[in-house]
Amino acid sequence: MTNSSLLEVSDSLLIVIDIQPSFVKKENKSENNPLLQRMCWIIKVANWLGVPLIVTAEDIPRTGNVSDEVAAILPPDTKIYNKMTFGLAAQPDILEAVQQTGRKTAFLIGYETDVCVAHSALGLIDLDYKVVVLADATGSPGTAHQIGIGRIRHAGGIILSAKSLYYEWVRTVDKALEFEDSGIETPEGIVL
Repeated sequence: MTNSSLLEVSDSLLIVIDIQPSFVKKENKSENNPLLQRMCWIIKVANWLGVPLIVTAEDIPRTGNVSDEVAAILPPDTKIYNKMTFGLAAQPDILEAVQQTGRKTAFLIGYETDVCVAHSALGLIDLDYKVVVLADATGSPGTAHQIGIGRIRHAGGIILSAKSLYYEWVRTVDKALEFEDSGIETPEGIVL
């Protein structure tokens, strides 16, 4: 599978991995968390474009559900999968949900880059999905983030920024202007 062509919004699905308060706080304790803002913005862009979402939370009974910021922007009736494997492709109900979208380009955001994001990316790559990880919308404390990004890239994953993904999905000036008129605010640090 080639990784050199532009990515098609019509073949895309967004996988939101474990954006839970315990991971958010571990990565960035500040009240105005730029990483969380970028993650939420990508979810809003996906919603606006009709990109299917698969949302996971690790061990919900023990660790809690997705963060309030994420829960507030999910479309009604979005299922949040209780992920009990580090790599989501190893959990049958989540993998079935991914497959049912009929899409073969999986965009991954969330926590933690070197564990759940990396394991999920590698599992999906092994199943012949084109996997794209957003380097500025995933996170792990310290050097673990870059280690995870390197592992995913080495395995054939595509690494993009949130801004790059936005422009690949909208493609035209007219669509970008339409998005600008939608009222969805662009987070600090992303200049469109």
